[in-house]
Amino acid sequence: MNILGISAFYHDSAACLVRDGELVAAAQEERFSRKKHDDRFPQSAIDYCLAEGGITPAELDSVAFYDKPLLKFERLLETYLTYAPRGFRSFCAAMPVWLRTKLHLPRAIDRGLKHQYKGRYVFAEHHLSHAASAFFPSPFEEAAILTVDGVGEWATASYGVGRGNRIDLTHELRFPHSLGLLYSAFTYFTGFKVNSGEYKLMGLAPYGEPRYKDLILQRLLDLKDDGSFRMDMSYFNYCQGLTMTNRRFERLVGGPPRRPETPLTQREMDLAASVQAVTEEIMLRMVRHVVRETGLRRLVMAGGVALNCVANGRILREADVDDLWIQPAAGDAGGALGAALFVWHQLMGHARQADGVHDRQKGSLLGPACTGAEVRRFLDGVGARYHACADEAALIETVADAIAAARSSATCTGGWSSARGRSGRGRFWATPARPGCNPS
Repeated sequence: MNILGISAFYHDSAACLVRDGELVAAAQEERFSRKKHDDRFPQSAIDYCLAEGGITPAELDSVAFYDKPLLKFERLLETYLTYAPRGFRSFCAAMPVWLRTKLHLPRAIDRGLKHQYKGRYVFAEHHLSHAASAFFPSPFEEAAILTVDGVGEWATASYGVGRGNRIDLTHELRFPHSLGLLYSAFTYFTGFKVNSGEYKLMGLAPYGEPRYKDLILQRLLDLKDDGSFRMDMSYFNYCQGLTMTNRRFERLVGGPPRRPETPLTQREMDLAASVQAVTEEIMLRMVRHVVRETGLRRLVMAGGVALNCVANGRILREADVDDLWIQPAAGDAGGALGAALFVWHQLMGHARQADGVHDRQKGSLLGPACTGAEVRRFLDGVGARYHACADEAALIETVADAIAAARSSATCTGGWSSARGRSGRGRFWATPARPGCNPS
């Protein structure tokens, strides 16, 4: 039985193919389009997954989408009505794509599948897709589940329990109160791109001091012992505007947001350190509460905030968790996998096997692979100068020598992965004949 999972139209569009409960292939659209965080319909990713599985769209038994568009649309309309007449510009910017595409997803998917698929579509709730992506591939027969992100339909965080082939989410935090959106607000304010530059904010944090931590906790948040919180929305603009923060936020932290690509100052470093410290504190409280309420010390996590590896390290060290498994594609891309596995296990009732040690993600070697011959043809085609190494040890030594000689900015590696056993003899270290060489 073949199940296609799809995530699209927000960011990190992706597709995956699950066959009889086994993950056959998965890929993000950005890997083909070369557009970072590509949000468009993942046509190339779908085509790749079907080709890898050796099937046509007509041979699919089910197609699953990672959220419920109508429920998300309800949230948008209710939010705009709540803030009206403010937010009219944002409303006008959002409505065309909704009326043209997002409200007609079956039609868009039909086109993407060349009108060959004749079955039904399953739309799983956003955080249920996250939870399924975290629990079903995990090594655990039973585990607590925590999902935290910006926002799905209404939920911004949820928790519950996974047992066997079933997931039960029992509690959720709701929009507009969102740890992911709080972090993105600081991402925006420090001059990075929202839904893209959050990792830069996390990387900037160690260079600053958490001087604004108390200010955030006193003025921006009402944080409870269980990790739930309410945000003072008078400082934020994401419900009704085209920016994340407003003038009141600027007055609170002593100045306007940093303009992108301008020099970073100590203020940005301290803001990053502060929101990172607050995020870690909230995540620790959430996890401790989930462990206490569920009685389970094995935890799985997904959602964009689960990509905050610094917070994850503190959870593992300080939160009384025995085992922690985080979906490698914790963001929206992983929702495609979660939706497909939710259909297979929870809707169709198929059992899953978990040995407590090995996950079923296959090392995430699930995307396109290049053979040595394919890499060589590409490099020859672009006129690249390259050296073919005999084995991985020789490649590592060559790369290390190049980095030591400060040549890393002028070189790129040829794709030498051989996922799922595809033979790729030869390892390549290539110098591009022109900027932008990237054979993958």
